[in-house]
Amino acid sequence: MKTDCWTRGLRPTPARILTLRKLSELEYPVSLLELETMLDTLDKSTISRSLAVLLKRHAIHSFEDGSGSTKYEICRSTVEHCPIEEQHVHFHCEACNRTFCMKEHKIPIISLPNGYAIENINYTIKGVCPECQCQQRKVLTN
Repeated sequence: MKTDCWTRGLRPTPARILTLRKLSELEYPVSLLELETMLDTLDKSTISRSLAVLLKRHAIHSFEDGSGSTKYEICRSTVEHCPIEEQHVHFHCEACNRTFCMKEHKIPIISLPNGYAIENINYTIKGVCPECQCQQRKVLTN
């Protein structure tokens, strides 16, 4: 069972509590800029430092989705160090610039040659989300 991040040597500062609470409420990954907007009582550097500590303690994940900014999301693993096999694929819509979690699709693991060790995998699919496809069809039919 995943231990509470506060019992893993992570000091529960107000900024870390607010940052972790906000990420745990969300069902989608967010950028530092989005978090800054959501956590208007904290400044960007405080949020950034909190994210760095939460990443180090494996309480959250970060990944690049191709939009030019790193996205963050809560780690919902049942073990302390989230195995790659439990991580999911992300979908980045190139029309609306949103990133979606594809929780039902786990990241495929490939076999690497001897001597290579996987530390992290970033699996982001790019395309157009259903909402934007619908809007595009409406524009074409009018």
